[in-house]
Amino acid sequence: MPTILITGAAGHIAAMLRSRLARPDRTLRLLDVAPVAVGPGEEGVLASVTDMTAMTRACEGADAVIHLGGIPSEAPWDRVLDVNINGTYVVFEAARRAGVPRVVFASSNHAVGFSPRSRYPVPDYAFPAPDTYYGVSKAAGEALAALYSRRYGMDAICVRILSCFTRPTNARMLATWLSPDDAGRLFEACLIAPSPGFRVVFGVSANTRGPWVSLAEARALGYEPRDDAEAYAAEVIAAHGDLDPADPMARYLGGEFTFPELDADNLS
Repeated sequence: MPTILITGAAGHIAAMLRSRLARPDRTLRLLDVAPVAVGPGEEGVLASVTDMTAMTRACEGADAVIHLGGIPSEAPWDRVLDVNINGTYVVFEAARRAGVPRVVFASSNHAVGFSPRSRYPVPDYAFPAPDTYYGVSKAAGEALAALYSRRYGMDAICVRILSCFTRPTNARMLATWLSPDDAGRLFEACLIAPSPGFRVVFGVSANTRGPWVSLAEARALGYEPRDDAEAYAAEVIAAHGDLDPADPMARYLGGEFTFPELDADNLS
């Protein structure tokens, strides 16, 4: 029976994925520093992604790792370095030591957050243009994925996730939304695509107000989005107004992550 280790299992993306990746012939091994209530076909592991011994043990017998664990937004450098960068190294190295053949890494559009509107749709494998320390950590994770794929033959897929929420909550998300169901379809494609090697793909739904990013490489893995944020457009625009292309929120792919409020001197 295939076993999939999911780090960051107490987080909101993992909560969306668990039911969507569940299969009668699959075990989901859920790892987090916080306790996670497990259901049928699931196992719980209480551990940190920064603990090499615990991570190596958690990887034993796994067929793939979905690495979602880490600080989910901007934070001071020392925290990002410890959890997001060192923790991602630990995950890849633990997977290698345990013989896990595939890691799916939750990267982010913030790895290329300073991609300007003039470059939309941002191409697959766009050179890193991080908007924050958080974005730097995702670019570093992509570099680790490339190293472990090319040096050790590991299948390593980096998913540059955009706005993964139950529903879009502002006008910008009408272009950047990744629905829970499409997230399930994308991560399932990452798990079952034959011999993908190293890939960098964007994670977004088939939104009418896109494309802000390419979906070519994700589709090459077998992903076909079915959802469209336009179903929520009238409600979102009535509540928040429409997005003016001249609005600073639309100037770069990273939106508010590029604003001065997240400069290093303002972090605590």
